[in-house]
Amino acid sequence: MTLATKILAGGLALAVVAPAAAQTFTPPEGCTAFMTVQSRGCRVSHHFRCEQDPPGDQWRVDFDQDGIFFSSRIDHEAQWVESYEMFPTVKQVLEPNPEDPASFSELLGGADSYAFGLRRDTGERSRVTGFDRLTGRSFTIDGIVLQETEFEFSETSIGGTVLRSARGHEYIHPEWRLFFAGPTQWDSGEGTSIPVDGSPVEFVFPGEPGFLSTEPLFDCDAILSQATEGGLLQRVSHEP
Repeated sequence: MTLATKILAGGLALAVVAPAAAQTFTPPEGCTAFMTVQSRGCRVSHHFRCEQDPPGDQWRVDFDQDGIFFSSRIDHEAQWVESYEMFPTVKQVLEPNPEDPASFSELLGGADSYAFGLRRDTGERSRVTGFDRLTGRSFTIDGIVLQETEFEFSETSIGGTVLRSARGHEYIHPEWRLFFAGPTQWDSGEGTSIPVDGSPVEFVFPGEPGFLSTEPLFDCDAILSQATEGGLLQRVSHEP
């Protein structure tokens, strides 16, 4: 059983717990969770590291009001090593020998550009190009000091069709070597931009109330309203 399968199985197990019971995420065997992040856009994310991975690799698993929907692994440079969309489960991996690898280290120096390929297990391949740049501004969110970035990126098919693109602001934590979503203009390839904001609101650490809770806390009523009206809300960010 792969690690992603274990993550998904854990998420499915949560779904059968009685609604009145407190639901928490349990990392796969050999993995240790170190932080839960409650974000705008009705998302809660759990960050963990696993013994079998290369040093510096980190996992994130995301839940919305319906349950688990996404998981990803990044390396020490915050490259998108692999990710999993759920229901159906689709794996996407970084293709070897990227033209311009993403580099968190370069970003800490002021700016970083990137160009790399992605491949899904469905056979679909795409190319991602873009940049991240520090704005020089810092924000304190729930007692955590984060540096602001501005970014642009686009993902195109091998034939050159734009699949998605985005621009906006995000946040980074230099010591954690993590990105966090921010206010973004998102285009799903149809040429129309929509505003999305998945900014972090609360950081929860081991031993604190709400650590590993799978219940998102912020903006869920607004999302339910949009769904009821037939709107399509995409939980997206440049965040790997």
